Amino acid sequence: QVQLVESGGGLVQAGGSLRLSCAASRTTFTIETMGWYRQAPGKQRELVAIITRGGSTNYADSVQGRFTISREGAKNTVSLQMNSLKPEDTAVYYCNARTTWNTDYWGQGTQVTVSS
Repeated sequence: QVQLVESGGGLVQAGGSLRLSCAASRTTFTIETMGWYRQAPGKQRELVAIITRGGSTNYADSVQGRFTISREGAKNTVSLQMNSLKPEDTAVYYCNARTTWNTDYWGQGTQVTVSS
């Protein structure tokens, strides 16, 4: 089992910044990728950004150039720096960890609200 603890999030005005962090509990499993997904009301959960154990990253087109994902591999922590936030970024953000066995683990979610 892998437990994910998220921190950060909150309310910010459009154009502002927030930073999300997520730490995975100690585990015998090897976590291959860590990342962030989000779900807005009435919409499906979507990928925001992911980062592999090797440091390769992938971003949703809608956040490319505004969000930066980083990972401290030794501690299995991942952060998401969100700049130039827009009202359409408002959602519940979920931390994800995927093991080398392709098993997904999720955090409890943290609310991000961007006011116009």
